[in-house]
Amino acid sequence: MYGYRKTTGRRGLLALAGMLAATTVAAPVASASTSREAAVVRSLEREAHPLRSTDPGGRTADLRALSGMVGDAKVVGLGEATHGSHEFFAMKERVFRHLVEERGFTTFALEMSWSAGLRIDEYLQGGPGDPRRIAEETLAGSPWEREEFVSLIGWMREHNRRHPDRRVHFMGDDLGGPKLGDHIFERVLSSVRETRPEALPRLTELYGGLRPFDDIFDYLRKPAGEREENAARAKEALDLVAEQHAADDGDDYAWTVQHARNIAQTFAFATIDLADPASITAAERLRDQAMADNVLWWQRHTGHKMLLSAHNGHIGYLSTHPDMYPRTQGAVLRDRLGRDYAAIGFSFAGGSFLTKNSSLGGDWKPVTVPAARPGMNEHTLDRVRYRDFYLDLRTAPIAARAWLDRARPVYDAGSTFTPDPLPTLALSRAYDILIHLHRVRAADRL
Repeated sequence: MYGYRKTTGRRGLLALAGMLAATTVAAPVASASTSREAAVVRSLEREAHPLRSTDPGGRTADLRALSGMVGDAKVVGLGEATHGSHEFFAMKERVFRHLVEERGFTTFALEMSWSAGLRIDEYLQGGPGDPRRIAEETLAGSPWEREEFVSLIGWMREHNRRHPDRRVHFMGDDLGGPKLGDHIFERVLSSVRETRPEALPRLTELYGGLRPFDDIFDYLRKPAGEREENAARAKEALDLVAEQHAADDGDDYAWTVQHARNIAQTFAFATIDLADPASITAAERLRDQAMADNVLWWQRHTGHKMLLSAHNGHIGYLSTHPDMYPRTQGAVLRDRLGRDYAAIGFSFAGGSFLTKNSSLGGDWKPVTVPAARPGMNEHTLDRVRYRDFYLDLRTAPIAARAWLDRARPVYDAGSTFTPDPLPTLALSRAYDILIHLHRVRAADRL
């Protein structure tokens, strides 16, 4: 006791008084901040709809409000905050099943190679194989090479067996990565051989220098001049094929032109200079535009209602990395489709997912992040009384709207993940609808 009084002294008492005064002043500020957050949470709760489960199967009454939010949209983007979480992947199958059964959706589109998507769809329409072998063949090396997508493919095949009059389809809306596959070249050549044989020699010559295209990461090591020349050859091939389309508007040839277009898109993207940030941005802009164009072509050509599965940064209207993704696929689709497009984003407050050390190679490995900290979007969302829920950001109450419109740190992982600093995002500017999950775990390897 004596020692304590000795060390306090006059200077110590002044310091202690200052601390008490600061605490007295700061307390109302902290209290006000806490009160504002509580008001936001209450406002979000009035709009939130609890989820019974993220896993497919069973009752879907909890998704009826989501159907109402989707409305009459022809294309619904369903994102993922990471490329490797079980709950995101499982929820996609659950939502797709519901939209097929309740809203007449018929196509599941995925952020993957156009040619690989064609292979999966062949299987769904009665082709040989089994879901696991098809997944191993078409999804190898991708974050979707997971049990959750084996389940989705299996359900779609079984649906077509049970409902041959209401068939569902699978589409890949992306460029030819990691490979185009030789069969897409053969499809174009075979069609031209039958419809315009005089153009076949030149087309065969043009494609002869481009195939095989089996590994985009290896291809990017080729000299820039060679890659630019190949892009010009692919564009010339597309122009040659498209000339016939003007005189032959048949359905089969429309597909041929689209196949040739995807080949040209892929080689144009592959001129990217990985040492030049401006080139990377231009290539990613080209990619998002190409993905949107492919979705629009499919929807217009087939008339199908589509669920579009991709990363949040591709289905939404804003990216957490606008320097690299200045104009997203979702922004293009909204401009072209208006209310016929709806974007559903995902958030999560903690857990595990799969990511890589480098976007250009390596294995997908689990990463675990702690519970969202104060100041993050997910921290406030996780205070809502429901463990997992969804809400319409367009109709949120006033108290929540101002909060949703402000950019804050978020958990967001693509091929790679940078925990510090976390990127920021304003949720209501990025999506129409948000699904928030309390915890996620890494997706299941095959």
